[in-house]
Amino acid sequence: MKANAPTFLRRVAGTTGLSGRLLVLTVLFVMVAEVLIYLPSVASFRYNWLNDRLAAARVAALVLDAAPDETLSGEVEMSLLEGVGAKAIAVRGGERRRLLASEDVPAEIHKVVDLRHPTWPELLSDALETLLSPPGNVIRVVGAAGMDVDLVEMIFDEGPLRQAMLEFSRNLLLLTLIISGITAGLLYFALQWVIVRPVRRLSGNIAAFASHPEDAARVIEPTGRSDEIGLAEEALAQMETTLAGELRQKRRLAELGLAVSKINHELRNMLTTAQLLTERLDRVNDETAQRVAPRLVATLDRAISFCEATLAYGRATEPLPQRRMMPLRPLMEELAHLTELSPAGGIAFEARVPDGLMIDADREQLTRILVNLVRNAVQALSQAGATDGEPRIIITAKRERREVTIRVEDNGPGVPERVREGLFGVFQSASPTGGTGLGLAITAELVHLHGGTISLADTVTGSCFCFTIPDRSGRRKEV
Repeated sequence: MKANAPTFLRRVAGTTGLSGRLLVLTVLFVMVAEVLIYLPSVASFRYNWLNDRLAAARVAALVLDAAPDETLSGEVEMSLLEGVGAKAIAVRGGERRRLLASEDVPAEIHKVVDLRHPTWPELLSDALETLLSPPGNVIRVVGAAGMDVDLVEMIFDEGPLRQAMLEFSRNLLLLTLIISGITAGLLYFALQWVIVRPVRRLSGNIAAFASHPEDAARVIEPTGRSDEIGLAEEALAQMETTLAGELRQKRRLAELGLAVSKINHELRNMLTTAQLLTERLDRVNDETAQRVAPRLVATLDRAISFCEATLAYGRATEPLPQRRMMPLRPLMEELAHLTELSPAGGIAFEARVPDGLMIDADREQLTRILVNLVRNAVQALSQAGATDGEPRIIITAKRERREVTIRVEDNGPGVPERVREGLFGVFQSASPTGGTGLGLAITAELVHLHGGTISLADTVTGSCFCFTIPDRSGRRKEV
């Protein structure tokens, strides 16, 4: 089966490079341009060809007019007709009409062409008709003569005109091919030098950099060009420099993290043993030991919590949430016991959640989110106390269309300005006395796994963490 034009072009595009495709497209575009101007060109050629014959007919008319008694011998008439290429020539001026004719003047005229007032649509259609006409047609051409002659008419066979138009078409095609080849060649070499070579340099550098991105020597060196390719080189160099630095840093952090994980594991075992030994101090009947033991136990608890959080963060990434619609209020009520973590006690806990509010979430991960936020509030209130009234933690939740918004508020000292910008980053603690710095990072990761957002809301006193959990796409709203 013969391949069509689009299939051919796709095959050419698939087997040649960028410069080759530009070469082929340039040739095609020049050919298309020549096709668009072909018909006007051949119509103009036909018009000029007929005018040349009319000019020759005018000369014959002048010879006839200069002859004695306006008569010529048969031999001279035939010579004039053969010179013009016509079967008959008629000249009209005033009321006179002079005729030169051969003996084989055809009786049937297939077409009359009037060149006195031609229009481009007529010239174009007549040229196309001539090219498509069968051999043997006879036409009559009428044109202005000038001086004291009104017009000149001649009858001739259309075959020589058609043959001349076909030869002109072949020459035009040959010239078009030559122009296309020269233009495409020049454009090919220009594009090869200006665009293709720099693009190949960019793509080659990208491939080389991808094989070893931590090697700073593979970063591309911009050539200083001021065009788009120069801008692309500068952007690529900046990106590769940044990426290489980050990858080297991440590799060092990964190695450091592995070492820290091993150290934390051993340190946690030692701290656990120390905690067990410290708990026995409570049984020692000594005033100093009784006073020091609770503080020492609290310090060891914080150290063990830090080791556990560091190990938890260093493990594999969090699994995707196994979400389902569930009531939110029972989950909130389970958080009330977290206020007992405060050594001083006396922290009020209030959950303002409607009874019928449903949330589309992973129960375990949502519990971890809430526990981390409530623990932070308990720790802040235990260490710095409340700024107005009795210490309290308030959790509110509401649904807006397909999204549940939960706010965890306290009236503690608030979050210092110096840590607000990177609050949800790793090892960024919101506690004024220091913490692990991993709780909020893990919380933000769990919220983002649910497709939600988390932020620190602006409050007059205390702090307020606000996060949203949207429903899964396509789930019908349930309340």
